[in-house]
Amino acid sequence: MLLLTNGTVITHDQDNRVIKNGAVLIDGEEIKALGEAELLKSKYPEAEIKDVKGKIIMPGMINTHMHIYSTFARGMDLKTEQPPRHFLEILEKMWWRVDSTLKADDVYYSALYAFLTGLKQGVTTVFDHHASYGQVRYSLDLIAKAVEELGIRADLCYEISDRNGPEQSQDSITESESFLRKIREKDMDHLNGRIGLHASFTLEDETLEQVSDLADELDSSFHIHVAEGRTDLEDSRLRGYNGAVKRLDQYNIWRPGTMAIHGVHLQEGELEILRDNDCYLINNPESNMGNAVGAAPLKEALAKDLKVGLGTDGYTTDMFESIKFANLMLKHQNRDPRLGWTEIPQMVFKTNAQLATETFGPQLGVLKEGAAADIIVVDYKPPTEINSDNTYAHILFGINGGMVDTTIVKGRILMENREVQVVDDEKITHETGEQADDFWRRF
Repeated sequence: MLLLTNGTVITHDQDNRVIKNGAVLIDGEEIKALGEAELLKSKYPEAEIKDVKGKIIMPGMINTHMHIYSTFARGMDLKTEQPPRHFLEILEKMWWRVDSTLKADDVYYSALYAFLTGLKQGVTTVFDHHASYGQVRYSLDLIAKAVEELGIRADLCYEISDRNGPEQSQDSITESESFLRKIREKDMDHLNGRIGLHASFTLEDETLEQVSDLADELDSSFHIHVAEGRTDLEDSRLRGYNGAVKRLDQYNIWRPGTMAIHGVHLQEGELEILRDNDCYLINNPESNMGNAVGAAPLKEALAKDLKVGLGTDGYTTDMFESIKFANLMLKHQNRDPRLGWTEIPQMVFKTNAQLATETFGPQLGVLKEGAAADIIVVDYKPPTEINSDNTYAHILFGINGGMVDTTIVKGRILMENREVQVVDDEKITHETGEQADDFWRRF
C-alpha cells in the first residue's frame, strides 16, 4: 500500500470535498481510503509513505478528444504558396497531407511523444482519434504499444473516410474492425476502442451503412467530427438534410456512448437528437478558435441536458490549458461573465469522468474509496484558502500542466518529482526529433 500524505486533497466527488492536511491510501489499483493525514498514518502503519509536502492531490485529467498524429506538424513548413484561407483548406493543405505522409515509425513516435507529454501534464486518460493513410494497417497497434509502454489509459479509433477512394476506405474499416476484435478478446481496463469516422462530408451513404452494421455486430459506438466547419453543413444540405447530425441519424450513428466532436454548426433539433440518443458532445475551444470555425452552442446544449465534455483536438496535450480557453470562450461568446463557473467544471470533471468510467469500467475522475488510483500531485501552494466552493477558481487561475509533480495510473507511479519513471524521457525526445526530421523531408 502507498499513502500519499500531507497534501490538500481535491476529491471531485459528489460534494466536492476538500481535505486539508489530507492523505490518500492506494491499495493495488484502487483507492482504499482517504482522510486526514495523521489519522490514516496511524490506521495504516504498514503503508509506504510519500509525503507530498503540502501539494495538491487530485484525480488525473481526462482528455476526451485528441489527435496524436498531429505531433510532427508543430512548426512544420506547409510548402504552399498561400496559407490556408479557411477550414477546408486547412484540412487539404495540412492535415490530410500529414496523415497521408505518416508511416509506421511516424505513428509510433507521434503517439509516444504526445502521450508522454500529456502524462507529464497530468493526463492519465486519452480518447484519441487517429488517421494515417500512409500507414493504415496495424497503426492502432502501434499506438497501443505506446500506451502500454507508458502505462496510461487510452481509447483508440481509426478515422474512416472516403476522401482517398474506396480502397483506402475499406482498409480503414478493416483496421478498425481488426483492432476492436483484438482488444475485446483481452478485456482490458486501460485500453479500449470504438469505431472512428472522419466527418459526414467525407463519408458516402454506402460506407455509413457498412459501419453502422459493423457497430451493431461489435456493439460499438462512434467517435466522429460533426459540424466542425460549414462544409459539413453545406454538404448535408446538398444531400437533402438540414444538418450533419440529421443525415447521420438516418444511419444509426447516434447511439449510446457515441462521441460527437465539435458541434459548432448544429441546426435546430440536432442537440435533441444527440441528447435523446445518449451521446456526448465534446468541445475543443482552442482548436475551434485556431481554425476560425466558430463556437459550439454550449449554453444551449447544457440547458437541454446534453452531456458535454472537453478535449484538446491535438492543439495541446494540457487539459488545464483547455479549461482556461473553454472558460474564456463561453463568456466571450455569450457576452456574459457569469458563465463558466458551473458549466466548465461540469464538462471536465463530471462528464469527462462519466465517459471514461463507462468506457473503461473502474470509476475514474474522482478520489473516493473504491475508485481507480489514477491520481496526480500538483505543485501548487495558493495564496488563499482552497475549499469545496472554490476549487475550480484555483484550478482555473492557479494551475497549469507544467506544475504536475507526480502522475499515478492504476496505482503505478509513472512520474515522480517531475521525473518520468517508466521510460527514458530524454531518449524518446531525441528519437522523436530524428523521426520528425525524416517526416519533414517526406512531407
